[in-house]
Amino acid sequence: MAQPDSKKIFFENLSGAGKAIAVLTSGGDAQGMNAAVRAVVRMGLYVGAKVYFIHEGYQGMVDGGDNIKEASWESVSSMLQIGGTVIGSARCKEFRAHEGRLKAAHNLVQRGITNLCVIGGDGSLTGANLFREEWSGLLTELVEQGAIEEESVQKYSALHIVGMVGSIDNDFCGTDMTIGTDSALHRIIEVVDAIMTTAQSHQRTFVLEVMGRHCGYLALVSALACGADWVLIPEMPPEDGWEDKMCQKLSANRAGMKRLNIIIIAEGAIDQSNRPITTDYVKDLVVKNLGFDTRVTILGHVQRGGTPSAFDRILASRMGVEAVLALLETTANTPACVVSLSGNQSVRLPLMECVQMTQAVQKAMDEKRFEDAVKLRGRSFQNNLRTYKLLAHRKPESDLPVSNFNVAVLNVGAPAAGMNAAVRSAVRVGISQGHKMFAVSDGFEGFSKGQIKEVKWADVGGWTGQGGSLLGTKRTLPAKHVEKIAEQMKKHNISALLVIGGFEALESLLQLYDARQSFEEFCIPMCILPATISNNVPGTDLSIGADTALNAIVETCDRIKQSASGTKRRVFIIETMGGYCGYLASVGGLASGADAVYIYEEPFDIRDLQANVEHLTEKMKTSIQRGLVLRNENSNDNYTTDFIYQLYSEEGKGVFDCRKNVLGHMQQGGAPSPFDRNFGTKISAKAMQWVTNKLQETFRQGRVFANTEDTCCLLGMRRRALVFQPVVQLKDETDFVHRIPKEQWWLKLRPLMKILAKYKTSYDVSDSGILEHVVGSRPKELDAAVAM
Repeated sequence: MAQPDSKKIFFENLSGAGKAIAVLTSGGDAQGMNAAVRAVVRMGLYVGAKVYFIHEGYQGMVDGGDNIKEASWESVSSMLQIGGTVIGSARCKEFRAHEGRLKAAHNLVQRGITNLCVIGGDGSLTGANLFREEWSGLLTELVEQGAIEEESVQKYSALHIVGMVGSIDNDFCGTDMTIGTDSALHRIIEVVDAIMTTAQSHQRTFVLEVMGRHCGYLALVSALACGADWVLIPEMPPEDGWEDKMCQKLSANRAGMKRLNIIIIAEGAIDQSNRPITTDYVKDLVVKNLGFDTRVTILGHVQRGGTPSAFDRILASRMGVEAVLALLETTANTPACVVSLSGNQSVRLPLMECVQMTQAVQKAMDEKRFEDAVKLRGRSFQNNLRTYKLLAHRKPESDLPVSNFNVAVLNVGAPAAGMNAAVRSAVRVGISQGHKMFAVSDGFEGFSKGQIKEVKWADVGGWTGQGGSLLGTKRTLPAKHVEKIAEQMKKHNISALLVIGGFEALESLLQLYDARQSFEEFCIPMCILPATISNNVPGTDLSIGADTALNAIVETCDRIKQSASGTKRRVFIIETMGGYCGYLASVGGLASGADAVYIYEEPFDIRDLQANVEHLTEKMKTSIQRGLVLRNENSNDNYTTDFIYQLYSEEGKGVFDCRKNVLGHMQQGGAPSPFDRNFGTKISAKAMQWVTNKLQETFRQGRVFANTEDTCCLLGMRRRALVFQPVVQLKDETDFVHRIPKEQWWLKLRPLMKILAKYKTSYDVSDSGILEHVVGSRPKELDAAVAM
């Protein structure tokens, strides 16, 4: 199989021979830690290093003995889907003392370990950095005590530290998402969605407390994801008199025929005087002032439990591999670093810069500099807060600007989870900016038939958590009905168009752009938001709906693999959707620990199939009990799912048996994941702000006239930025026959998947993170915070 072009091929340039790497988890546990441990172990072994587990965190490092064990490939099998940390975590007072760190240094030197990968929060990483700074002094002390030889000081002169942030709180500055945060949001949203059904039945108000210590990220994002009526977070305490404003808001929502209220409180929520705001206080307030039937639910450690989400598995796997790369490239003068996520790209940041900024947030809050605290949390946090305020709090009609512009929103193509959240966001942001918002049912086919109606603020209440497309969507392209669509646009005086959909949305806007020559009605600002489970739209790394589909695939694969536990060796052949795009199969394979993934973008023949069967047979004989093979639905016309199933069945006789599953449309259904709800909400808000700016720019002599390329755009996420790209410029990037982009970023993840499945392959590290500084590490365009 052809290897990807790269500036630097990992296997040829970097070697871990003679090195020893130890991995530990410390502080509070978080879902995804096991995926990170697995990636560190397998990548370390792949490059020829010795890898050690340190059980029970720093306590195990201090105690030594069996707490520090050499890891094997098999020792991390079947841990990808397990929550928490299987190597244990413990708070260690002893390590905080010099004597404890001296014992830890002795235990590491005895095993030749000078490379540490620490997965934990800011306290754990600060402790690791102190340990690194003291290292040479500790070794000198051990020599003086006669515990180690003089030559050991020379041989193990430097301790190298790389950190990965494992914390559900997402309170570490410098990274968009920490390992475990997305899974915690899944737990919260599952509970909130369930509570909303019972609250609606009884017309109740629910006050929910979520975790996060002194960080309000979980509360803020879950409020955004479920459309909560009110949220209280420590970084932005409510103004004095907030109690009356909250009660007015709750009362107004009930008067608007809403049968329930949801209030979300971060466990560290405070008022302007730094006094705690408790769930009981808020409950008593609502009961006393409004008389509403009110209940309190404290989610507690449920948020830390359960299986990791697809996002956390992929994040942790990528970060684990990046951590090993960072350790191999480090020198005695390299500062301890944290591997982190910025947008869709891995970065390396100086550990202590991140820690100092994280501590600065708390200092700002203690000193009541709350606006500074929000800024220090980063652009992602700021944008979440801005978007929540925009969508949750409706301004009085008298305070709204009057634009006299009518903006239409429609869905095109197949349904994707998160579409409804994007529509809700567009409608409410549009109304806030003074526009009249119109919803089009059934895509461009409905447009041509006049299925257009004005939508108000309350009409989209409760849409965020709904799957599918409430507006209705069809694959019909506008070319067939262009005259009728132009008539309807003229009839309803449509001044701008927001199209939410997949590849058909791109084709549609290209057709409407061409139709501008014949119909002035299309000389208006037009914008696409990519929404498709296939993630096959050019101009964006991620599409609304893809994360929900990935979680459906991963959850199903977990269940399928578990069905074989305790039975004889078995291999499952699973077919995924995606058309000709192998995103779901490849990234789903990485997240579920697949042994092989067949896709259209990476051609394969019978020799590759045979090599995969032999490789899996060998693994089955020596270690694993279950194998997983994924195949994209259109990966090859001849090597069908049935063919691959029959081949594996025949060639695996006597070693394993086979089963096959076609996942089908279950990948398209279900409630949207927290990521898709928030991604859809935020990019839709950004798109509407772009629409407003373009309307103002192109309004001349009493009408809108927009006929330039930059007024017909797709809003996509490119690496670390959200970018508006003219659709005509995307034509050269597109394979229209197979409906995929010509270049796809996720193909660089495939060698990583193969390495973790024990294949020898080349790994492109041209995109690996280089050490940056925390301040200014984000590009200016990233003002919409792409991750969450």
